[in-house]
Amino acid sequence: MITKEYIAESYKKIQDEITVALEKLDGQAKFQEEQWQREGGGGGRTRIIQNGAIIEKGGVNFSAVHGKLPEPIKKAFAVEEDEFFATGVSIVIHPNNPHVPIIHMNIRYFELNEHIRWFGGGIDLTPHYVVADDAQFFHRAMKEVCDQHHPDFYNDFKTRADNYFYIKHRQETRGIGGVFYDKLTPENTGLSEQQIFDFSCDLGRAFAPTYSVLVNKNRNLTFTEEQKSWQLLRRGRYVEFNLVYDSGTKFGLETNGRIESILMSLPAQANWFYDFKAEPGSAEEQTLAVLKKGISWI
Repeated sequence: MITKEYIAESYKKIQDEITVALEKLDGQAKFQEEQWQREGGGGGRTRIIQNGAIIEKGGVNFSAVHGKLPEPIKKAFAVEEDEFFATGVSIVIHPNNPHVPIIHMNIRYFELNEHIRWFGGGIDLTPHYVVADDAQFFHRAMKEVCDQHHPDFYNDFKTRADNYFYIKHRQETRGIGGVFYDKLTPENTGLSEQQIFDFSCDLGRAFAPTYSVLVNKNRNLTFTEEQKSWQLLRRGRYVEFNLVYDSGTKFGLETNGRIESILMSLPAQANWFYDFKAEPGSAEEQTLAVLKKGISWI
């Protein structure tokens, strides 16, 4: 059985690898690190990059926390134990160019005891403008990682992403989805714990090369003030999802996590326009038309 300490150390290495890759990708800005301790047990490393050549604001966070599980989460998990351990890497990147997509990744491990242990995570893409070729490339990359570990992973996790990253009050998906999984165990996958852990690490290591291709393809495209306004509107949708629906945000707040680290997923700026209507036939209207569940990009 792999230990929680080994999992945490492995995730820290992935954080290191990704921050190095993103600094190289941006070419200008550097990450600033803040180490923090959680009241109640554990802590983490928050790494923030801002005002770069392409990354307006981004975070690559690692945490390993433990302590007493709050009553609301005990009820949600339907467990009696209250001593928990959780570790993971969480990433959100907000670019300054509307043609470059927002991206989010999370890989995590949760443990109550030697019998209640599971993995969760995923990667999803939120383009301000949906470009079919980019969407296909991204989903093919996610499928390639999944297929290396289980033939059902991509289809199952793609469906979960569509359902999870859904803004119910807008009746639209946050972006084009990706893969999302939760509470993976040997019992529900047929894989060993080591194999599930290996999958989570491979997914984490797929983040930087996949995103680099999309950034480099689009980073030099020019944009208008109208396109920038649309980007800020789409960021507003991102904020709505994270504050209303995101389970990671809720878990962090309910376990007395570090607020700056929890809310690093929010962009530096976002807008809300009253009763926005896209122009018929515009790129904005075309993007809204594909923010739906169940679209196959492969």
